[in-house]
Amino acid sequence: MELILAIVIAVLTGTGIYLMLRARTFPVVLGLTLFTYAVNLFLFAMGRLHYNAPPVINMSDTHTDPLPQALVLTAIVIGFAMTAFVVVLALRARADLGNDHVDGIDIAEPEPAETQAQEEANS
Repeated sequence: MELILAIVIAVLTGTGIYLMLRARTFPVVLGLTLFTYAVNLFLFAMGRLHYNAPPVINMSDTHTDPLPQALVLTAIVIGFAMTAFVVVLALRARADLGNDHVDGIDIAEPEPAETQAQEEANS
């Protein structure tokens, strides 16, 4: 079970990082989301969860550590806020620049210096 969880976390992390390095804003948002899921799974797995155990010490021989659960809950809220902010930022960039590239430069659209050089060469 630990091997499967480690593979899932590795795949989510790798896919998230790959998508965050893309040039378009939508894959970047998806990459951030997948990376957030990977971090949440990692935090949850590090807590060594016990099933049917009380979260209070001295109530039983085994107890569940509530700290990973609190960290994951906080990370979910922060991840949701970050995703909402990045989506709004991407929509604003799309409206202002007219494309959805992360750096604002469309690859199909030539640079102004390149168009001037082409116009001078054609003249």
